[in-house]
Amino acid sequence: MIITFYGTRGSIPVCESGFQEFGGNTTCVAVSGNTLGESVLIFDAGTGIRQLGKKLIHQVFSEKNKIFITFSHFHWDHIQGFPFFAPAYDKTKHIEFFILSDTPPVDDLKNVLSKQMESTYFPILIDNMGANFTFTINKSDELSFDGGKLLVNKHNHPGGAYGYRLEVEGKILVYCTDIEHGEEIDQKVVDFCKSADVLIHDAQYTPEQLFNHRGWGHSSWEQAIEVAELAGIKKLFLTHHDPEHNDEFLRNIEKQCQKRFPNCFLAREGQQIKI
Repeated sequence: MIITFYGTRGSIPVCESGFQEFGGNTTCVAVSGNTLGESVLIFDAGTGIRQLGKKLIHQVFSEKNKIFITFSHFHWDHIQGFPFFAPAYDKTKHIEFFILSDTPPVDDLKNVLSKQMESTYFPILIDNMGANFTFTINKSDELSFDGGKLLVNKHNHPGGAYGYRLEVEGKILVYCTDIEHGEEIDQKVVDFCKSADVLIHDAQYTPEQLFNHRGWGHSSWEQAIEVAELAGIKKLFLTHHDPEHNDEFLRNIEKQCQKRFPNCFLAREGQQIKI
């Protein structure tokens, strides 16, 4: 299983100098590798999906394999890159958008994505992009996925958000961004993350900043580490970096994190993890 970060920034992309070591694009994570065959699973379509698309446009998929895209939720920073995703304009590509939840957050997935592509906002309508699209709402909390299984857990975020647990050939990845734990760590989240090889967890705020951002739907790095400790995580990657946190700030945070949890890293755009 190969995990690649294409977008690690939260809320809004940043392009200033001093913000590029950890990345300026909003959330997008891709999972590929031999265990998944030729398919690619994408979590979220922030601006980072544009760079991913430049890679996938040259990849030849067999008839049974495709590009899968799912979402933690539909706030703008998690969908705004989709109109610039090159494979969506390729008639040979098959892209399946899906939601996995026994209580889906929307009843029309295509409509959610197409709103930002109405003529007022974008020159090309979703129906004119060209690729073969499928929109699937799976009313379940578990889905078979290319020899493994994908599970979902709803967590606290304004409007709701979902974490994902991918289990393939005994290896476990948990993707858990845009989550607010509250005064105590959410035990359901800990149970969902149990024994993962890799946990990708929201850590937009410092513990001090979190105090002034209650209700904003995010976590501190301290909370993310606590989840990792309680769940027995092997490697922790912190993501959804605040747009006000520059590279120097984030490097210092990473050092603090590693003093408490040595296998903790702040996600960097372009970084690959193999498990």
